[in-house]
Amino acid sequence: MSITPPAGPVPGQAAPPYPAPGSARAHVRRLRRDGRTYRAIAAAAGLDRATVSDLARGRRRPNRGTTTAVLSVTSQAVPRGRVDAGGSRLRLRALHVMGHGSARIARALGVREQAIRQIVRGDARTVSPRLRDQVADLYDAWWDKRAPARTRFDRGAATAARKRAIAGNWCAGAALDDDLLDIPGYRPRHGWKLATGTGVAPDVRPAARRRRRDRR
Repeated sequence: MSITPPAGPVPGQAAPPYPAPGSARAHVRRLRRDGRTYRAIAAAAGLDRATVSDLARGRRRPNRGTTTAVLSVTSQAVPRGRVDAGGSRLRLRALHVMGHGSARIARALGVREQAIRQIVRGDARTVSPRLRDQVADLYDAWWDKRAPARTRFDRGAATAARKRAIAGNWCAGAALDDDLLDIPGYRPRHGWKLATGTGVAPDVRPAARRRRRDRR
């Protein structure tokens, strides 16, 4: 009776490519930016929450099994919850550097001024994905634009916002790392520096109000 030896690799046939460890870290960060929590990602991947958290923060180098499990998680498979407010807080503080105070920002977003103040102060630890996206859109429009100085009220509000930024040593948008802004725990390397911007910021109307006016 002959025994057939186990089949070995076929000569010239390459093994399936192993995803780079960095791809798992980047995937977790994308899911986080899209509003997924570490707990939800870990549950979908069948991993411990601390493993996923350490992976995203660069504290852990994933093995093949962890990488495969993480990359198998899709946005559709993970429920969207509240997101870390750190990125929104840094964006709002950077707008203060340019003279955009909480009241002006709140009017542009169509939200309560108190909600913006809570984020700016650091009292709000999380925000809704919708508000996070609204803040990011406004930041993209205003980060390098000065607040208007058309009236005495405008000038007073802009001066108050800038004084608050100086007192808090808040970082201007030009010194923030856009790739890391929404990663929980990110801290800018620089503090306050004078920023004059490239022009005056345009007025922004809340999306809901724009839609109502456009239908008239």
